[in-house]
Amino acid sequence: MAAKRKIVKIHEDKCDGCGLCVPACHEGAIEIVDGKARLIEDKLCDGLGDCLGECPRGAIEVIEREAVEFDEQAVKERLKQLKGNKQTDQNLEDKDEKPVSSGCPGSRMMHMNKSNNKQTNTSRTSTDKSNESEPLDEIDSELSQWPVQLHLLSPGAPFFQDSDLLIAADCVPFAYPEFHRKMLKDKAVAIGCPKLDDAESYIEKLAQIFSVNDIKSVTIAIMEVPCCSGLLSVVNKALELSEADIPVNKVVVGVKGELKE
Repeated sequence: MAAKRKIVKIHEDKCDGCGLCVPACHEGAIEIVDGKARLIEDKLCDGLGDCLGECPRGAIEVIEREAVEFDEQAVKERLKQLKGNKQTDQNLEDKDEKPVSSGCPGSRMMHMNKSNNKQTNTSRTSTDKSNESEPLDEIDSELSQWPVQLHLLSPGAPFFQDSDLLIAADCVPFAYPEFHRKMLKDKAVAIGCPKLDDAESYIEKLAQIFSVNDIKSVTIAIMEVPCCSGLLSVVNKALELSEADIPVNKVVVGVKGELKE
């Protein structure tokens, strides 16, 4: 029976298909279909909107409209189905086959323990000529979280709390050879392009991050090219909007990989 009630609405024009809303919906009512989040059946949505806070693009809202009543039994059947699909995916992984997922596994939030990620690297000595193509030494990754793209990050992600935050233009890690050891080490990170990305959405997202977390410091890493300075404006406007008092440090990298300031 249809009745006017609260229910989730997904704005497809804003959705980028990141999939963060999928696990946030405890009823299994949302799937990624053709690169967009979809409410698959009205009866599966309770209208509480737990998925809203996980959407980095603001593409989800709760509205009132005519919809069939929320069906708890249908939700149980749906969750049972999803559990079976998950087990199937695991079995495929065990067989080295590629599973099909309704969400985007690449955007699943992770807070990594770096000590478990350290690898024991055996460096080749200068007198070892067995394979000249191998590097003489290797470094460990200092990345302690996933994802890193600003538009995919949730403001409430646990790795932001009490962190030193690095906000980097996405060309910086390519240009600066010591990025991991001298910039990323012991920091949470958010990256984006101030020229190609939506600056207004970045201002709102950063303002939320600054507001809900105790950020100890912010380091802004940009390239020396003029368009990259827009990232400074984005961060300053976000700080002003959030009214957060956070010390800020700026780092500028040259196009040849040298530190300019």
